[in-house]
Amino acid sequence: MLDFAAIDFETANECRSSVCSVGIVIVRDGAVVETFYRLIRPAPDYYLTFNTQIHGLSAADTDGAHRFPDVWQELAPRIEGLTLVAHNSPFDESCLQAVHRHYRLKYPNYRFACTCRASRRHFGRQLPNHQLQTVARHCGYILKDHHHALADAEACAAIALKLL
Repeated sequence: MLDFAAIDFETANECRSSVCSVGIVIVRDGAVVETFYRLIRPAPDYYLTFNTQIHGLSAADTDGAHRFPDVWQELAPRIEGLTLVAHNSPFDESCLQAVHRHYRLKYPNYRFACTCRASRRHFGRQLPNHQLQTVARHCGYILKDHHHALADAEACAAIALKLL
């Protein structure tokens, strides 16, 4: 796969619709051509301490951010027709579906591929686990700032270029 968009969401709370940041890396002909990162005002708009401890974002970071429909209006044309690739894609796909439902947006049935599943198929027991940072390192990519949506999307894109 040489054309795709690696995507990563971070959430503010236990609701999948509470996306508070998105990172996207667009790859065409096997090369990164664009990156995109936005903070998003979550829905529902509250943060759990657990989530903040993971990604470091809080209400203070997103109080002035746009809501998802505004961000997605800017982003959707960039990824049109591309397969979306995520590490543990069921999570990111469920976030995307949930936030579309929350705002009553038409969901265009994006195609997803999963680098975590690909890692399990390709590396099996060669790795101690198939977490993003482990797989990225094994593929020659050093992930810095894990749980920052763009950093995770960049790592996912590097893995996808090796495995997909």
